Amino acid sequence: MIPGSFEYHRPSSVQEAVGLLAKLGDDGRALAGGHSIIPMMKLRLATPAHLVDLAGIAELRGARTDGSDIVIGAMTTQHELAASELLGSKIPLLREAALQIADPQVRYMGTLGGNVANGDPGNDMPAVMMCLGAIFHIVGKGGQRRVAARDFYQGAYFTALEAGDVLTAVRIPVPPAGHGYAYEKLKRKIGDYATAAAAVVLTVSGGRVATCSIGLTNVAETPLWAEEAAKILVGSALDAATVKRAVAAAEAITSPASDARGPAHYRTKMAGVMLTRALDRAKARAR
Repeated sequence: MIPGSFEYHRPSSVQEAVGLLAKLGDDGRALAGGHSIIPMMKLRLATPAHLVDLAGIAELRGARTDGSDIVIGAMTTQHELAASELLGSKIPLLREAALQIADPQVRYMGTLGGNVANGDPGNDMPAVMMCLGAIFHIVGKGGQRRVAARDFYQGAYFTALEAGDVLTAVRIPVPPAGHGYAYEKLKRKIGDYATAAAAVVLTVSGGRVATCSIGLTNVAETPLWAEEAAKILVGSALDAATVKRAVAAAEAITSPASDARGPAHYRTKMAGVMLTRALDRAKARAR
């Protein structure tokens, strides 16, 4: 289908974009890579009178080190995430997750900011951000603020963003050297949303788990941080019995919908399978 008519704006700075969105109110929408808003416009599920394209704002691109963190501009594409030597060496989970998003055509245009800010529970990066303990930088008419990824998602397509806000960057603490990581994703075909997926970051000391974090994708109205499941694993050698208890705790917080990807109970069990596989690969990678 063809979208309804709209006016197009291309600001050159964050402040200009925030000013436009504040002025336009409910009639304006920010445009990042376009892979969420444009399909909705084609289906007439979204009918913004104005699109504010963020692609012309140079400061929203690229990744840099800031102390013990890495800060990634919101308009950095999934392709750029996967190709970055800095991210590949410091936060390899990002590369692994980015390469599982859709297909190359989408990854060349789709952005990190668009993926995390839209509030779509099927997107891959939100759960990865929760797993990594990321912080979102937000600029709005009220100034600047930071919101933890674990506090950002409130419901399907509902987030902590307020009217006129622009998510400008993602700040991620660099995991310790030698950490293990994995993103396991079950999907029906290349390019599809996950039936269920699990992200894991862990460290091992003396043969036992010292720290662990787990994120789950597309098995609830929001991405999930499986805090209790991770706590069960800390101090263990990832023996089968302990992993089984952790998987049960992770499955217990899911509430997927029954849809074309399968009935709810199947998707819950697949979340457990993906978590088991992710833990196995993360353990093998940890040093």
